[in-house]
Amino acid sequence: MLVILFRFLSIFPLSVLHLIGAVLGRIVYFLSGSYRRRLRENLERAGFSAHLSDAVKEAGKNILELPFIWCAKPDRVLRTASLENWDLVQQALDAKKGVIFLTPHLGCFEIVAQSIAVRTRLTVMYRPPRKDALKPLIEGARARENLLLAPANLSGVRIMAKALKKGEAIGLLPDQVPQEGEGVWAKFFGKPAYTMTLSAKLHSMNGAPIILTYAERLPHGRGYVVRFAAFEEELGSDPVQQAEAINRGMEKLIARSPAQYFWSYNRYKKPDGVSGPDTDVTEGQA
Repeated sequence: MLVILFRFLSIFPLSVLHLIGAVLGRIVYFLSGSYRRRLRENLERAGFSAHLSDAVKEAGKNILELPFIWCAKPDRVLRTASLENWDLVQQALDAKKGVIFLTPHLGCFEIVAQSIAVRTRLTVMYRPPRKDALKPLIEGARARENLLLAPANLSGVRIMAKALKKGEAIGLLPDQVPQEGEGVWAKFFGKPAYTMTLSAKLHSMNGAPIILTYAERLPHGRGYVVRFAAFEEELGSDPVQQAEAINRGMEKLIARSPAQYFWSYNRYKKPDGVSGPDTDVTEGQA
């Protein structure tokens, strides 16, 4: 039923879906106390409380645009996206060391991979959804030509390492909370967040350049601008320093379009089996 619903919704123009999404975002915000509390707390912690109203609407757009991004014909989806600063990417690809794309939960992160894959082979790390009913929908939507999925386990890490060695591009969501043993506690907007170490480890293999990217959602359903920026933070050699450097890079990227970050995401949760940081982390748990 979910697949049928998504395919039906994908028929509608993006502008209509974004309009409905903005309304849905407000409805969910007013009906769910836990959602409302987490969104407001995360915005306040980051210093973006002034963007609350827009963030509520953008969160709804994020959900309602998924049927279009996943189920509409690829050429129709890609017509909605323009690229900014692709020359930076092409220069990195020409160096034949591979490219590590880091994409936070900012804007329409689902269209970023599709926009890159039509220009170069891309392998992205993929964590299956908890609900089995969503698995065929998401996997089918993301498995596009030139876009490969690597599972979020040791096998997937090996796949991504091989892709880099061949000079290909890989993509990661650096603000996704990793599982036990796959991260360290590092500050994110001033509060310890369990942060993946994989991106820095892959970079250390052969010095593959790190490029930050996100797709800014344009007003009134006019599409997206996929923006690319060089990673300018000093990584260092310590895993915590590396994680904090990557988090700083994410913070600067988010500051470009703060209303479009997925603030309701439980970024500060403590994964099962992971010891908490020195400070109290129970506030961020689900």
